[in-house]
Amino acid sequence: MSTVTLDSALPLYRDPARPIEERVEDLLGRMTTIEKAAQLGSAWVFQLAEGPDLDEERAAPLLAGGLGQVTRVCGASSLRPREAARLTNTIQRFLVERTRLGIPAIVHEEICSGLMARGATVFPQAIGLASTWDPDLAEALADAVRLQMRAIGAHQGLSPVLDVCRDPRWGRTEETFGEDPHLVARMGVSFVRGLQGADLRHGVIATAKHFVGYGASEGGLNWAPAHIPARELREVHLHPFEAVVRTAGLRSLMNGYHELDGVPCAADRSLLTEILRDQWGFEGVVVADYFSIRQLADYHRLATSAADAAARAMSAGLDVELPSTDCYGAPLLRALETGLIGREELDTAVRRVLRAKFELGLFEQPFTDVDGAAEVSTLPRHRELARRIAQRSLVLLRNDGVLPLAAGTGSIAVIGPNAHQARHLFGDYTYPAHVESLTEMQERGRNLVSMPIPDDTDLGVAAVEAATVLDALRGRFGARVAFAPGCDVNGASWDGFEEAIALAASVDVAVMVMGDKAGLTDDCTSGESRDRASLDLPGVQEELVRAVIATGTPVVLVLVSGRPAGSAWIHERCAAALMAWLPGQEGAGAIADALAGELNPGGKLPISYPRTAGQIPVFYGHKVSGGRSHWKHDYVDSRAGPLYPFGHGLSYTTFALSGASARAARVTWSECVSVEVTVTNTGDRAGDEVVQLYVRRPRASVTRPVLELKGFIRIGLEPGRSRTVIFDVPAGQLGFYDRELSYVVEPGVIDLFCGTSSDDLVPAGSVTVVPDPSGRPPVKAFDGSATAG
Repeated sequence: MSTVTLDSALPLYRDPARPIEERVEDLLGRMTTIEKAAQLGSAWVFQLAEGPDLDEERAAPLLAGGLGQVTRVCGASSLRPREAARLTNTIQRFLVERTRLGIPAIVHEEICSGLMARGATVFPQAIGLASTWDPDLAEALADAVRLQMRAIGAHQGLSPVLDVCRDPRWGRTEETFGEDPHLVARMGVSFVRGLQGADLRHGVIATAKHFVGYGASEGGLNWAPAHIPARELREVHLHPFEAVVRTAGLRSLMNGYHELDGVPCAADRSLLTEILRDQWGFEGVVVADYFSIRQLADYHRLATSAADAAARAMSAGLDVELPSTDCYGAPLLRALETGLIGREELDTAVRRVLRAKFELGLFEQPFTDVDGAAEVSTLPRHRELARRIAQRSLVLLRNDGVLPLAAGTGSIAVIGPNAHQARHLFGDYTYPAHVESLTEMQERGRNLVSMPIPDDTDLGVAAVEAATVLDALRGRFGARVAFAPGCDVNGASWDGFEEAIALAASVDVAVMVMGDKAGLTDDCTSGESRDRASLDLPGVQEELVRAVIATGTPVVLVLVSGRPAGSAWIHERCAAALMAWLPGQEGAGAIADALAGELNPGGKLPISYPRTAGQIPVFYGHKVSGGRSHWKHDYVDSRAGPLYPFGHGLSYTTFALSGASARAARVTWSECVSVEVTVTNTGDRAGDEVVQLYVRRPRASVTRPVLELKGFIRIGLEPGRSRTVIFDVPAGQLGFYDRELSYVVEPGVIDLFCGTSSDDLVPAGSVTVVPDPSGRPPVKAFDGSATAG
């Protein structure tokens, strides 16, 4: 890797031996106002380059005073990794050698399901990662992304998504870790640690988003207001963000597009400064979600001008504008001249950006190894990791015994719009989906986000080497497999029904691969801006499944989907149902492994599976008075409970829990609640079980949820074998926000439960929490532990 050679005559900020704070102050003191503002802006790669080469005529004015960030060198171009690395070096060389102060830029990329880049490994979408209930896999995925990003010269990834999502109508459900704040926090902390690494000089800045409550939007609609009470905001939606700030050292955060009680998050000082910085001690950089500063004027109609929008955002604590410099350019300078914003507020934001660049080691190593970029982008171990995550993400929702398909299974019909489309295995922020969205905007001559479109956008560059589910099943069952698509994902045509129904009627089992196409284009049914009012299968898929069920042939429903999907009627009449989510590049093989019995599914739902959209929100941690406890219990026309509960997932074997108990009857505020339980594989094949610990506080000064997840561990067991699981939960994790919105751990009884889902529990007794004898107050905690002996 190339480095910058130091000269003894160079200024203090160039000396890596000096403390970062000294270097920041030295550099800041040398900067003009224009140079300071430039550090808070950004530029798209195609504003700077033509293909793989820097376009100096266009780039020079944008880079003359320096630049804060470059947007998506890989994700907004058709460059291969080696070309991207070379272009990144060229941009950095211009900044280092041809600007007055030589400040390198931070390059950021999208990484929702791996690095969004041509040729990069496509991992399972986040909702599938959450279904593994394995934080170590989140860390391993992020570590792989870290290596790939550093290889092409990128330094900041726009993940993890920490929105707690309890409304699967929202198209971005697929990008989340689900409905539970503890699970979201655990997965998020591991992801941040994997991405940032032990030393940020070799790591990538993680960007937690979208701060905060974005996944609780009105009607499940993107960018809509979120109606969240103050206590719920703190206990549910802020909790994962606080966890990654306090325990994982998060270095960046991104605001949400939406508003909370009349205040857009991009202009909410109470969130971006008072809670984030003053209460939690966050020292990183707050970056704007794309175009959200301009939205303060044009969308929310809060600001009266671009200068006013810039002043409001900066005063709130928003440091960097993405994806290109707009309000933080000339409008910000006008705001400074007219007194809308003060010079000290500008300096504060610039300090944060400079500190991040020093922490990344950019001044010492602004360049990357071009020759190594291609090799790192295609490491076999990353494909192997993608396969492992896909395998462990699969959730067996129901099974009457038809699965696994035995080696001697007769004829098999593979039916459905997702059976022979590898593209449909991918999430919304993957490279193929991104190229489609740019192409759609080109073809329609529209510019929805005031974004220039690169001239070389070509669907052909988006091809990803991936098998289809049909390919994978034919590889296992050969000529016994016949195929009919039946319908499109979101089309209205029934033209393929007759062929599919006839095929289903002639075979021993029908595998129906149904669900979504994720992305941002109009033909997509899941992803950003692709919200749905119904949770039925899109288009005419419901009708096709009903017709195949009517043939009497056993139906195995495989859902390649970004959210819970399919009516209760269909699920209850299928012989088996397997939730594959959006399993990525290696997803087809993982699905075939499970159907053929080479893999025993062990994933668990990270979000409750509604029976109907009319009961949303339906989540396990509701209050006693939450509509499921009144004297009639159910709706007139539907059961009130979910179709499948949070934490649910079957196996080809069976498990039993025994001996669940608290290891101590009383604990103080400074101690841990310790619970042990024995899990036994009572079936005839090896498998995984996720043992879950829930708590309930019967009495408190404010009403509490009927259950709260506080621990989990995924373990593998051979037939007939047992293991003892021990959970240790700090008492500081058992608190809540009182009537004054102060975090408290009230003395009293806590009921304990162990289980294999939120609806399949065994009592583990109770524990009484008492004040610490030393008089020390309880301290809020985030991390417990779970071990299996």
